[in-house]
Amino acid sequence: MTDRAGRTQTARIDGNDQVLVGWPFSPLSSRESVDVSARVTLSDGTTSAWSDPLRIETGLLRRDDWTAGLVVPSAEAPRTGPRGAWLLRSQFDLERAPVSARLYVTAQGIYRAEINGGRVGDDELAPGWTSYDHRLRAQAYDVTEHIVAGGNALGFELADGWFRGNIGFDGGLWDFYGSQIGIVAQLELVGHDGSVRVVDLDRGWKSSPSATTATALYEGENYDARLFDRQWSSWGFDDSLWTRPEVRDLATVAARIEHAVAEPVRQIEELHPTAVDYLPNGRIRLDFGQNISGRLAFTTTGPAGHILRFHHAEVLEDNELAVRPLRRATSVDSYVFSGHGEETWQPVFTIHGFRYAELEGWPQDSLAPDAVRAVVLHTDMDRTGWFAVDHPQLQQLHDNTVWSMRDNFVDLPTDCPQRDERMGWTGDIQVFAPAALFLYGSGGVLDSWLRDVSDEQGADGSVPNFVPWVPCGFPEASSAVWGDAATVVPWTMWEQLGDRGILAQQYPSMTGWVDHLARRADPDGAVRTGFALGDWLDPVAPPEDPGAARTDRYLVTTAYLVRSARIAAETAEILDDPVAAVKHAAIAQHALAGFRKEWVLPSRELVGESPTALALAICFDLFELDEHRTRAGSRLAEMVAEGGYVIPTGFVGTPIICDALATTGHIDAAYSLLLQTECPSWLYPITMGATTIWERWDSMLPDGQINPGDMTSFNHYALGAVVDFLHRSVAGLAPLEPGYRRVRVAPLPGASVNAASTRHDSAYGPIEVSWRRDDDNFDLVVHVPFGVTAEVELPWSQGVSHVAAGRHEFHIPIQSISHSVL
Repeated sequence: MTDRAGRTQTARIDGNDQVLVGWPFSPLSSRESVDVSARVTLSDGTTSAWSDPLRIETGLLRRDDWTAGLVVPSAEAPRTGPRGAWLLRSQFDLERAPVSARLYVTAQGIYRAEINGGRVGDDELAPGWTSYDHRLRAQAYDVTEHIVAGGNALGFELADGWFRGNIGFDGGLWDFYGSQIGIVAQLELVGHDGSVRVVDLDRGWKSSPSATTATALYEGENYDARLFDRQWSSWGFDDSLWTRPEVRDLATVAARIEHAVAEPVRQIEELHPTAVDYLPNGRIRLDFGQNISGRLAFTTTGPAGHILRFHHAEVLEDNELAVRPLRRATSVDSYVFSGHGEETWQPVFTIHGFRYAELEGWPQDSLAPDAVRAVVLHTDMDRTGWFAVDHPQLQQLHDNTVWSMRDNFVDLPTDCPQRDERMGWTGDIQVFAPAALFLYGSGGVLDSWLRDVSDEQGADGSVPNFVPWVPCGFPEASSAVWGDAATVVPWTMWEQLGDRGILAQQYPSMTGWVDHLARRADPDGAVRTGFALGDWLDPVAPPEDPGAARTDRYLVTTAYLVRSARIAAETAEILDDPVAAVKHAAIAQHALAGFRKEWVLPSRELVGESPTALALAICFDLFELDEHRTRAGSRLAEMVAEGGYVIPTGFVGTPIICDALATTGHIDAAYSLLLQTECPSWLYPITMGATTIWERWDSMLPDGQINPGDMTSFNHYALGAVVDFLHRSVAGLAPLEPGYRRVRVAPLPGASVNAASTRHDSAYGPIEVSWRRDDDNFDLVVHVPFGVTAEVELPWSQGVSHVAAGRHEFHIPIQSISHSVL
């Protein structure tokens, strides 16, 4: 490690750990910058060359590092509709350009920054949505290239965002976190002599309403280009008519300030229309061929004062934009032309979920190619997981799930990107976390969100059903499955990433939730009372009552208490807390005894037997003997066959039903469920043209009409959690040790699927599995990176091999396999 002064330190770390190795030097302080290189000494004494240096720089780590005030251009606003954005600017003069410059920013609201007329950074909707009463996220920008000798100007455009805008369903709430919006901006310059100067901006701030005359996350954005002056963030701009904003002492902000641990939201890609229709009412309808989260961007000319409006929807109904499912999220943007030549614009402070858009008032007779684009926005995570299969509809299911994850990872994991909701529902990510962590480097997003889970957790350990919590009408009481995100998500991060640190960070939250749920149990260990959402969206539930499932909700609750208590006990062991390990293992055993007493008959059948109940008992290991589990698997296979292989489960059972079948020897039944196209099924939406995962199995009915329920989204990833089964069982790759240090390769061919492959870019490198079969042969190829070992279990009981790094091929002649196991 080499610091700015050129001082070098070295440290030797013994052992064979390669990933998430502990920092061997003293902790870095605020603003510290070092270059770090590593080399490896193998067991034979061979030593590698030093790696290229990696620059590490810290931000402002202590609260007293922040000396800037909170600049408030708007202390309150009417609650009659979307409010306009505000411009803020401050000027400063330098004799000499700095060696380096850093801009540290956080906000109550969402912002975009400029210096000397140029945009700072490429992040969107910054600083994002957190539990603002507890913490504000900060961004750090390298602005060295923006700062010049002489006059400089720093500018911000600031809007309500989540902090002050109307958020939530059932009418939502205005000003939930505060009646004001404000920015904290600290500009620090390093001179040629190494000195650090904090630029005094607070005395120079001026503010004015911006050309964004109204903006809100749900409703959309209105922009009047006639009001825009390109020089507003440049030195020498005449701001004499602007007003002085209030500058509050930062001590008035109770929330802690933390630098972001996740990647920012960015503009990821642009899509062009796949179809353009000129409608009789004068509108132009665009079909982008993909349901997304994002915004429209356009380039065209128009006369001054002409108004162009963009309308958005996910689907069509009766050849019209289907806006009823959006509820209060009107999702209309408008632009007033300046009349000054070619104009390009996209909204800044709103985001929509849509596939279709209609242009109202397009100023030309026709739409030129590339004139309108759909800009995809989400957290800029690295892709880490892929899956391919020779079954087109099954491939589309996987592709749809990837898109739904992308569309719902806009700063935090949400339920939907389109209607007046977009909340961090805990249950959704609880069931989807394994898929999320396989497909994308989503650890930063989940780490950030789990901090809010801890902050929002009650003193009694209760966990809100969505985080950040907004009391907009939904019951505040915790529900199992949803609250279990407090244990399951960090545990899944440990399994997928090998991140012991996330367990340590979330440990109080994990044990707090288990203790809360255990206190709700009766003396015999079973939970029989209290709020419980149960197997939400069971196909038998009517549109107006999505919680009316066939499975006892308290069976679900008690099963999850067993699971979460076991996780807490294992976590305590990993973190060297033996007392807590014993305590939570006892809670798990007590709840298990209660489960068996209440729901397992002397015949070892379940009371109120349902597919979800059987799947839970199988996958959560709730039976006393293996033979009972085997019988339950057979009964589950019978039930899905009796039901015609349509989905018989809701929110709880759907992610695990294929596993329950496959692990009890019924892979053919699992494939029959997977490949079913009748409603309800995973592939039914594919037959209806879906490009994302639906919230309901029948969000759109076979006749093209939309489900009449009030809760109908066409972009919810939860029911796509089955792709985890595709990765682990169809393609056959799963971690055996945390972080994929040791993996299991065990593909399960079946039905009409004759080839599948998967790849996961682990911290050790890419791990790949691919297989193909025909009438004569089954061939499997496995790629294992250095540092990883694999246990390869061939299908049809053809043996187990243990392999190290390298490429490995396995071949099975089909004729050598008994027909009884094929």
